[in-house]
Amino acid sequence: MKSRIDFSKLNPKVMQALLGLGAFVHDSGLDQKLLHLVMLRASQINGCAYCLDMHSKDARADGETEQRLYGLDAWRESPYYSPKERAALAWTEAVTLVSQTRVPEEVYDEVKQQFSESDIVNLTVAVTTINTFNRLNVAFRTEAGGYRVGMFRNLTAAR
Repeated sequence: MKSRIDFSKLNPKVMQALLGLGAFVHDSGLDQKLLHLVMLRASQINGCAYCLDMHSKDARADGETEQRLYGLDAWRESPYYSPKERAALAWTEAVTLVSQTRVPEEVYDEVKQQFSESDIVNLTVAVTTINTFNRLNVAFRTEAGGYRVGMFRNLTAAR
């Protein structure tokens, strides 16, 4: 598939703003393995090949198992996700599909049992940030495969 627009080069300020949000999420105090699962699940829903490539590579580099990565699309039926991860994944799906779900009360109640209010805000920022990246990458057909582990963390640190 041919890329349409390289938004990161065309308007670097867009990428810098998004990297700033990414840095906030990374430093939010949420578990990094949990964040990888959240990023991957939203990217699966949105069909973002670039983000799936990136976050699966980062997750593996941070010690995530193949079994948990491969089973993520069926997390409800899989026994190897903690109650906290399950709550985060349900929240991720509800927020990602907000036009369909309106983020149901039972999903909020579940996430509230596992996370503080501050962490729920940070988790929601993580979900909305990956959704923004997904939408840009899908719309502009950003080519997957060239991501190197930690590539954007290194850019964010240099800011």
